[in-house]
Amino acid sequence: MGIDDKIENTKDQLAGKAKGAAGDATDDEDLQAEGQAQETKGDLKAAGEKVKDAFK
Repeated sequence: MGIDDKIENTKDQLAGKAKGAAGDATDDEDLQAEGQAQETKGDLKAAGEKVKDAFK
């Protein structure tokens, strides 16, 4: 996994957590869902990269 990929995945995870927290603070269910989706996207991409690295 390249450093660029790690940064991008971490960025998605952190942005998702921030959106989720903002949604929690404002009781905005749409923002909560958007944050969770973005965090999950980052998690899945990171897991996919780890699988690719395992087969190298």
